[in-house]
Amino acid sequence: MRLKARLGTADAVTIGLSSMIGAGLFAAFAPAASRAGWNLVPALLLAASVAFCNATSSAALAARHPAAGGAYVYGRERLGSNWGYLAGWGFVTGKTASCAAMALTAANYLVPDHPRVAAVASVLLLTGTNYVGITRTARLARGLLGITLTGLAVALVAIWFPDRTPPLLPGVTDLPPGTELRWGGLWGITGAAGLLFFAFAGYARIATLGEEVRDPERTIPRAIPIALGSVVVLYLVVGVTLLGALGPAELARSTAPLAEAVRGGPLPWSAPAARLAAGTAALGALLALLAGVGRTALAMAREGDLPRWLNRVHPRFGTPHHAELGVAAVVAVLVLAGDLRSVIGFSSFGVLVYYAVANSAAWRLPRDQRWFPRALPAVGLLGCAVLAFSLPWQAVVAGVGCFLVGLLLRLQRKLLPNPLGGRVGPS
Repeated sequence: MRLKARLGTADAVTIGLSSMIGAGLFAAFAPAASRAGWNLVPALLLAASVAFCNATSSAALAARHPAAGGAYVYGRERLGSNWGYLAGWGFVTGKTASCAAMALTAANYLVPDHPRVAAVASVLLLTGTNYVGITRTARLARGLLGITLTGLAVALVAIWFPDRTPPLLPGVTDLPPGTELRWGGLWGITGAAGLLFFAFAGYARIATLGEEVRDPERTIPRAIPIALGSVVVLYLVVGVTLLGALGPAELARSTAPLAEAVRGGPLPWSAPAARLAAGTAALGALLALLAGVGRTALAMAREGDLPRWLNRVHPRFGTPHHAELGVAAVVAVLVLAGDLRSVIGFSSFGVLVYYAVANSAAWRLPRDQRWFPRALPAVGLLGCAVLAFSLPWQAVVAGVGCFLVGLLLRLQRKLLPNPLGGRVGPS
């Protein structure tokens, strides 16, 4: 049973915006600043350039293959089942960890006294919203995005109020205790870009929801560039603002940089607006992430790459309800035991591998099925590889280990005989 196509261009753009704004503005700048320092803006532009190449590949592929699963489906169709599995595994594992990070981010801002309980509650509430229909997901995402942008506007005005003291200059702020900075020139820029790429991965949600988009050949190629372009401009404004207000050392140390920048300005009473913006943005990102991971899990279950139990579509709501519940259960466990900041590098590695597969698949598209130069997916593939292996070594080791585990599980499912005869997994 297929999912129902209910989303228009505005809905798809809203889901993409809520994913990217929530993930990046309040999570990725601090660890990126610890590697790039004052070169944070070039790192941001590099990440955006790679994301643009990935976006064109994803848009063209989603228009040709409007099915749930994103690069998992594209890899299977264009490169073979093993490459599709690699993309799907990277997306599901990396983004499941990101869901936990977003839930904790929202709880730390909105309910700081009981963050883990609040985080689990938010996962259950938003899973319930996704469960009863994708149009309700889009409406809630639109509401959360409106609150986020309003609070963010108030915070930016407060930071750049006319009485604001001059921005910090390089070297003014001493290195806070416990913060390790590696401003290693080009290597520092590429490493920071790899971390910031985490912030741009939200447009994947538009592609993974392709089966639920009306007129996907027209809607998806429009929605992805609109969402990505809008977010790049917003990130540049916020990145320059945070560097000017805090300096790279303080930004690297901070767990809530926007709120701290507001508190240090002439209008500290507006800091709650920054906290509200951060909390609602993280909830919006969590909402879209849960939807995207659930759809990819559904697509993998259809092919036997995940348990078949996940391949169920609700007869009334038209949603992958088993996959939604399974993802929510794993995220809840991670929330109770996870670390907020450590998952960013791990998630970036998995998503960069995901987009490497997407770019490779886009390279295979014939001329009449693509509306971009063939060089773009090649540049995107190279960019994904460079950024992935510029990440902190801990993230690279964890990411490679996770993919090895995934490949071993796939091998086991294909080769292990089951009690009824034959083999487990896809033929």
